Parts: sequence; C-alpha cells; structure tokens
Amino acid sequence: MKEQEKNEIKRLSDQLDALNRKEPQLLESGDAQKLGALLKEKETLVTEIERLRNQRVEKLSAEAQKLQKMGFSREITKKEQANLGALKKSVRGLVVVHPMTALGREMGLKVMTGFARTAF
Repeated sequence: MKEQEKNEIKRLSDQLDALNRKEPQLLESGDAQKLGALLKEKETLVTEIERLRNQRVEKLSAEAQKLQKMGFSREITKKEQANLGALKKSVRGLVVVHPMTALGREMGLKVMTGFARTAF
C-alpha cells in the first residue's frame, strides 16, 4: 500500500516537473490561455501531492503507534544483526525497525530496534 502512494507521488512530481519546464516557454510566447491552464494544472498537482504525502505520514504514524504499544522493545545488537533471520525465527512476532527507514525516522530511532509482544 505504501509503495502505491510512493509511486503515485513520484508520478505526480514528474508531471509537475514537466509543467515547470514548459512554463518559461509559455511566458515567452505570451499565450495567456495556455498559461492559465498550465498554472491551474500545476495547482491541482501540488494539492494532490500534498494530500498523498499527508496520507503517507498518517499511515506511518499509525504504524509507529502500533509498534510502541507492543509489550517489549530493545536495541538489536551487532551479533543479532549478523544473524537476523535466526533471531526472527526464534522470537515470534518480532518486528525490526531500522533508523534509516521512513518508519524509523518517524519514530525517532537512533539504533536498529526490535519490537515484540514478549521479552527477547
């Protein structure tokens, strides 16, 4: 789901960039009707991109709150990071969040952290 929003934001941003490149040409030609349509389309693209970004942030916030409500969380050690597959198999329902991902940045993490319902 997040990928769809991310892809849609990228597509709309590309369209907006294309319109921004067309704008100087229309200003030089002085075609007010085409320029007005271009500005109106730019405005709709900007509002849609902003809506999608807010929607994505809300979903990240909801996911972050869900993880914070889990019973236990702790830093994942370097030794555990080396064999993360074995750790995930041994701890049922473990969710690992890296600080460089969007979710990790949203949560303000500084280190790789594991979230689970029970202590591990």
